[in-house]
Amino acid sequence: MINHLSPDMIEAAAERLLAVRNGAPRLIDLPVSMRPTSWDAAYAIQDALIERLGPVVGWKVGAADAAAEPFRSALTGQTVSLSPASVAHAGHNVFGIEAETVYRFDKALPPRDKPYRDEEVLEAIGSIHAAIELVDTHFAIWKGASHLSQIADQFNHAHLIIGSGREGGALVDAFNQPVRVVINGETFIEQRGGNAAGPSIRMLTWLANGGAASLGGLKEGTYVTTGSWTGLTFVAPRTHVEVTFEGIGSAVVEITE
Repeated sequence: MINHLSPDMIEAAAERLLAVRNGAPRLIDLPVSMRPTSWDAAYAIQDALIERLGPVVGWKVGAADAAAEPFRSALTGQTVSLSPASVAHAGHNVFGIEAETVYRFDKALPPRDKPYRDEEVLEAIGSIHAAIELVDTHFAIWKGASHLSQIADQFNHAHLIIGSGREGGALVDAFNQPVRVVINGETFIEQRGGNAAGPSIRMLTWLANGGAASLGGLKEGTYVTTGSWTGLTFVAPRTHVEVTFEGIGSAVVEITE
């Protein structure tokens, strides 16, 4: 489906989303005149928002299941931190935590006509890390806005905390990788596998072969997170969270007032 929004409407939508980040009242959804009804329109708004937020340092990519078309959002430096991190709950609508794995690209994969093969993508990865994504909505109600409006607004991204990791060995068994989530000192989740999107390489290659093209592709030093392994857990202020992926690393965040 083509982008039905004019350049002016795309810019206006990005300004509305930016205004909420700067303290304006939250919207139920974008106004109908600038609400995306296609993926192209949603990504065009997202790109315009990212250009206002700052240089791209990372991406989030995921999929509803192992056969579904992936989706993406670019991430900027203001919402990406190294573990251990402290993030204030104040100013957010909700705060959910997700245990994720992050890939650091030590080699750039710029847009090109010839598709990248899985092997080329894997060769560009320098390390894999444990991570925690904090999710929020800049709209008034969690999941109250349309799905494409959420995509336009960085698909509910709030903050990404990148933990320790390992160099090389980027392939992870999506069905058997052990993962543990500890909240305030107590084990909350302990399981094997769990990423509904399936093997990460499918999403990483999709991102390299077009998903990231509109913003210059995957640059050297870029971090890419590939979806939740443990689902979404909402947390309150004064919460300590530690996520561990056995054989990979761990990430820690303190949710303050």
